[in-house]
Amino acid sequence: MSGGLLVAGTTSDAGKSVVTAGICRWLVRRGVKVAPFKAQNMSLNSFVTREGAEIGRAQAMQAQAARVEPTALMNPVLLKPGSDRSSQVVLMGKPVGEMSARGYHGGRQEALLGTVTDCLDQLRSTYDAVICEGAGSPAEINLRRTDIVNMGIARAARFPVVVVGDIDRGGVFASFFGTTALLAADDQALVAGYLVNKFRGDVSLLEPGLDMLQDLTGRRTYGVLPYAHGLGIDEEDGLRVSMRGTVREPPVSAPYGQDVLRIAVCAVPLMSNFTDVDALAAEPGVVVRFVDRAEELADADLVIVPGTRGTVRALEWLRERGLAAALARRAAEGRPVLGICGGFQLLGEHIDDTVESRAGSVDGLGLLPVRVRFAVEKTLARPAGEALGERVDGYEIHHGVADVLGGSPFLDGCRAGSVWGTHWHGSLESDGFRRAFLREVAAVAGRRFVPAPDTSFGVLREEQLDRLGDLIEEHADTDGLLALIESGAPAGLPFVPPGAPPGAPPRSGRRPVTEPEPVTRASEGVIPK
Repeated sequence: MSGGLLVAGTTSDAGKSVVTAGICRWLVRRGVKVAPFKAQNMSLNSFVTREGAEIGRAQAMQAQAARVEPTALMNPVLLKPGSDRSSQVVLMGKPVGEMSARGYHGGRQEALLGTVTDCLDQLRSTYDAVICEGAGSPAEINLRRTDIVNMGIARAARFPVVVVGDIDRGGVFASFFGTTALLAADDQALVAGYLVNKFRGDVSLLEPGLDMLQDLTGRRTYGVLPYAHGLGIDEEDGLRVSMRGTVREPPVSAPYGQDVLRIAVCAVPLMSNFTDVDALAAEPGVVVRFVDRAEELADADLVIVPGTRGTVRALEWLRERGLAAALARRAAEGRPVLGICGGFQLLGEHIDDTVESRAGSVDGLGLLPVRVRFAVEKTLARPAGEALGERVDGYEIHHGVADVLGGSPFLDGCRAGSVWGTHWHGSLESDGFRRAFLREVAAVAGRRFVPAPDTSFGVLREEQLDRLGDLIEEHADTDGLLALIESGAPAGLPFVPPGAPPGAPPRSGRRPVTEPEPVTRASEGVIPK
């Protein structure tokens, strides 16, 4: 087999990430050497590869689904929002500066087409198949001329496109039809068909609509995927949780000991890598919820202040909402608090930030003997060590450099009383350490909670990825998908009027540019998801 496929969507959060992962897992179980690819990702959830490159966590998850090591080739452009109007641009795993939406879409994005196609070409030369994930919708006609992640990459690679629609939102038939009808003729020629996602009910009731959709567009539906609860798979740029609901809708299993353990996660602005708490939510008897009010900390046995792309902004938010005072009371009472990355930084005594917020000298919460200064160079690392007598693996993504002035050592951070802080993301995925940490928290909190001795987060993650593979294998037309991957879009697909409006179609041809122009901070425009 040699080929590829682009998984596009009618909207953000239609299910592109999980469908891409599911196709990767289904293919690798068939013996196909497959890799994921997303030309441009917008996410505050990121990961560090073994070579020290920062990519979206969704692509790292998809690489795990494909049973390959993630690399920067799989996500050459990553945008990390710092506000509603600007993002940090990460190119080939390294930050190259801040840019406004207008500046990025005003020409800089198009200049990256050569870079992303070069990455795709390298993956295609190594793997039997490459499954690409689009971003947002391919029918964002205001952005089509500079598109490098949807139809731009599909046309450059001559990849067939399957459009995913979230039927749980409603309007899926109109979304499929409208998405197709707003594309230029050359783009439409690559749109092979559709995948319905998150369906609940009797599929036979849906089939007449699928037949009518095929009559209208000349394109078939390649599967109807049922709604799957509690997948717990890494997100890109949304929480998909109720602010006062449990994370990822996990079923809370009965506790192994006599008590449950309640964990509250402060939902700070620009929250990054909230996937850190997934391993906690996987533990029997552990209830994890996101909170944004001080009173919601009262019954928590552990409060986590997670990572954030805006440490100073998060600090101000905690103070405005009374959460800072509540955290100080907890520390004074000897009740557990854990800060991770940005959360660790703001728990310190002092922050000197001329890089991220440019706020200068700012007082922290003073709960840890730490002083933080922000460096222009970003730390990207895959540390390993030991804590609480257990091996720990993690990864670091931060501009803040912590000067630890006291306390007890803890994962290159420190502990002072009942307050812990570390820059290490992913540490709680280390099973032995997670159990030891929860035992410590339970003892400090006075809970008769006992972590289950056999919970393996790695095994649970593999089971979830196999569930995604099962969804594709059992509910999609796998023969049809294989034909698309091997042979491309069917010939003679009809044009669906009216097509793209004047001015929307891109210039033809592939730009040979492999390096972007320098980028700087700006403040105009709105960066779409």
